[in-house]
Amino acid sequence: MSEPRYIAAAERRARLGVRQLLAPSARAGRPEEVAEALVALHGTDPASVYLSVGARLKDAAETVAETGRALYGERTLVRMHGMRHTVFVFPAALTAVVHASTGLAVAARERAALLKDMAKAGAPDAVWLKEVEESALAALARRGEATASELAEDEPRLREQFVYAAGKSYEGVHTVSTRLLKVLGVEGKVVRGRPLGSWTSSQFRWAPAPEHPELDVAEAQASLLRRWLAVAGPATEADLKWWTGWRVTEVRRALAAIGAEEVRLDEGPGYVLEGDAGPVECEEPWAALLPALDPAPMARQHRDWFLAPGLRAALFDRSGNVGPTVWWNGRVVGGWAQRADGEIVWRMLDGEGAGRDAEAAVAAEAERLRAWVGGTRITPRFRTPLERELATG
Repeated sequence: MSEPRYIAAAERRARLGVRQLLAPSARAGRPEEVAEALVALHGTDPASVYLSVGARLKDAAETVAETGRALYGERTLVRMHGMRHTVFVFPAALTAVVHASTGLAVAARERAALLKDMAKAGAPDAVWLKEVEESALAALARRGEATASELAEDEPRLREQFVYAAGKSYEGVHTVSTRLLKVLGVEGKVVRGRPLGSWTSSQFRWAPAPEHPELDVAEAQASLLRRWLAVAGPATEADLKWWTGWRVTEVRRALAAIGAEEVRLDEGPGYVLEGDAGPVECEEPWAALLPALDPAPMARQHRDWFLAPGLRAALFDRSGNVGPTVWWNGRVVGGWAQRADGEIVWRMLDGEGAGRDAEAAVAAEAERLRAWVGGTRITPRFRTPLERELATG
């Protein structure tokens, strides 16, 4: 039996540029193509969705209008809970796979936790909660989209409150609507609808979830892993466990189900789709300004092949959330921010392999970003040391 092929860091960076649509010739024409290529766009920070899309479009001028169309007009993209109990934006066709592969287990825990907390507080029981749930879902179906407050106009019991963690240092008061809508979200019954403000707003209406078939969990996990490895492989077991939030036994089962091919990486054994271990090249130089929480840096646990460890303190917050990053030929070389006057500013932190060509390309990307963002002001939800410094400098 032949030894698994070694895939060096340089080739992994080439794969990143081509398959995640960052090299200029690989850029997409529509937001849906970007979502397909990335599988999932982090949705915790609403602006990041648009910024991740805009960085990968051939013509970024219509990023806001086109992404809004996909999310709220044609609903070809859906904002919903996914891996690791995090909100993402997925292609609509993938919602059933995400729900079955990652949502069911989380949903069961969330509903059990809500019922337990209500019982401890002496709140009404599961029968009462089920009545409220059915009434709220019916009201949402009638309205099409609604805020929690609007739904409470139709179902006043959503305003009921109960004490959470009584006697603890973190004691608080929860509203039934807040907890219940969160549970319904991870159960795949509701999704985020249009924001109350602009495309950077983090306040969303709720909408009924698109109908989808109930899939077998193991088959859904295999399907999700196949899609991810196609665009983001190679990856280690640790990377896959990190991205999916699954147990390692589930990761291994899915790898076996799709017949994943083992390769050798600098950090140990990795996996690609069967037949995808061959060389991948990206001969054109490329620069990118990616937003906080972009999938390129966030989707893996092992990052040394594209991010020098010495840069992490400046580019990540204390919880491990990445801020805005500057890329050159598949490596993170700095960070960027937007100042109060709208100027996009950036700083190189790692000049290895970079020079005048890199600086010129980064400057061009900064101008491209400034042009389509226009007068909108962007502040990442999770702020990092370098972003704060640049934004106020």
